[in-house]
Amino acid sequence: MTGRILPSKLFAAAALASFTLAASPAAAQQCGGDFRQFLAGVKQEAVSKGLSAKAADQTLSGAQIDRKVLSRDRAQGVFKMTFLDFSKRVISGYRMKNGAANMKKYASVFDRTEREYGVPAPVITAFWALETDFGAVQGDFNTVNALATLAHDCRRPELFRPQLIAAIEMVQHGDLDPRRTTGAWAGEIGMVQMLPEDIIKFGKDGDGDGHVRLKKSAPDAILTAGAFINHLGWTAGQPWLQEVIVPKNLNWAETGLGKTKSGSDWAALGVKSRWGQISGNLPASLLLPQGRKGPAFLAYPNYNIYLEWNQSFIYTTSAAYFATRLAGAPRYNAGNPDQGLNDAQMKQLQTKLRNMGYDVGKIDGILGSGTRGAVQAVQQKLGMQADAWPTPALLNKL
Repeated sequence: MTGRILPSKLFAAAALASFTLAASPAAAQQCGGDFRQFLAGVKQEAVSKGLSAKAADQTLSGAQIDRKVLSRDRAQGVFKMTFLDFSKRVISGYRMKNGAANMKKYASVFDRTEREYGVPAPVITAFWALETDFGAVQGDFNTVNALATLAHDCRRPELFRPQLIAAIEMVQHGDLDPRRTTGAWAGEIGMVQMLPEDIIKFGKDGDGDGHVRLKKSAPDAILTAGAFINHLGWTAGQPWLQEVIVPKNLNWAETGLGKTKSGSDWAALGVKSRWGQISGNLPASLLLPQGRKGPAFLAYPNYNIYLEWNQSFIYTTSAAYFATRLAGAPRYNAGNPDQGLNDAQMKQLQTKLRNMGYDVGKIDGILGSGTRGAVQAVQQKLGMQADAWPTPALLNKL
């Protein structure tokens, strides 16, 4: 979350926790009330799970509510940039240059990571760059205070209370200093911004010092990221995203996430690769982030792992494209997309779509999956090019 414009992979976990909490009244009893009593309950739970009372005291004795964390949590910036704008902003010459340098510097660690977990260097390096600028911007919130604040708050205790327990375990291992360790406002730590539970489960000692320290050790961060991405379901040796050239007479209603054809079938329809060969046997979705006149990509099954890391379509597509660039792909052909909608127009469109019976989620001005799907359905109904890219022309027709 640090150094970035939108919530991280925490987004998915937080959403899940919110639904779980709504169905679990008991969870609400583990949050709120007197803060010191709440911390005493956390200590009791930690000890019951086999952690030492000393580690719990060391972690929790100085914990405080951080009002800035609550402010950030309640005012998370919504992500409304287009793919072209966002990708140009985050994939800079600096990041390309430093990404290549880091892949060379830590080549042996990346080789080990790919051997053990199947995840290639460009994939990890792109996340490393987007999350923290290769460790330069990791966040300055005290991690224990952030986790204690969010666990005590009753919005998502089922997500953050276990993270606070995991932080105690990290303290017991000597991998977290409760007074000095800082990170993102939501408790994510280190160069690849991971939550304590994930560090406990997937943390790897890449430099052989007996500890997993993702803040300072690039080898630890690289190997841990590889283990985590592997856990999410990455398939070794397969592509993730590939820029393509699309014919003008394609049936655009068949494009978008969740609609797949084999690579061979897309090729038979006239889709051509701009770099590398189309993987004929793999299922793939044809992604048009800004409609049929903008960049086009085939997204293979490994692309779905990016959505596990972060549910934002724009972030994941940018991260996946960045990884292809680090692997040698040329810059995308930006094309000449039709004009999109501004914030007010997008909210107006979402309201109209909802009134027509489409599930677009919140009226928030964000072109999320629900809105994209509704736009595509309405475009098809109106006899328009159904490429899921909302334009003033579509808004006017409605």
